[in-house]
Amino acid sequence: MHTSTSARTAPATGSASASAARFSWRVVDIVVAAVLGVAIGLVFWGWNTVGGLWFGAMDAVTPGLGGIAVGIWLLGGVVGGLIIRKPGAALLVELVAAVVSALIGNVWGITTIFSGLAQGLGAELIFLAFLYLRFTLPVAMLAGAGAGIGAWVLELFLTPNIVKSIEFNLIYLGTLVVSGALLAGLVGWLLVRALAATGALSRFAAGREARRDV
Repeated sequence: MHTSTSARTAPATGSASASAARFSWRVVDIVVAAVLGVAIGLVFWGWNTVGGLWFGAMDAVTPGLGGIAVGIWLLGGVVGGLIIRKPGAALLVELVAAVVSALIGNVWGITTIFSGLAQGLGAELIFLAFLYLRFTLPVAMLAGAGAGIGAWVLELFLTPNIVKSIEFNLIYLGTLVVSGALLAGLVGWLLVRALAATGALSRFAAGREARRDV
């Protein structure tokens, strides 16, 4: 009786251990998250001028349309989640990138960090919804859209956009979702695929998948 009970519980124990190991952070995960955050923070800093001008031009055409330029600022969560594939990765990379952008200097100051938290959380919740098991293009685009929704919710109270018209907020939400899906989701997914093809992600599942696809 004792032997048969052990035999039945052993596979379950092994499965639980494998799951815990898959979700636990390695040193290489932490290092790569930091490197990605810094690199994407520099991208944010460069986009502050280009994206800011594009945002203003679109908003001048129709208030709320400027959200179409925001997607690049949502890249961190998508790329971090796609590469590291651990709970908290999307949030951490987007947050580090936001901190880097704020430290270098921009017109938004410390509120950039609040944006990083909200956008990273939006992407993180999408990866969580798929239990950190699916990292396809549609999931990446959903994560980008989720980051856009996170930005919209924050700005609803921080800016505060809640005092603006319903029409503005609906247009802004729609453009943030589209921009997040395309400029963060699609572009982020393509960027990860390109990095994986170089062999730079050989320590990660994303890199191993790229080798199998070749």
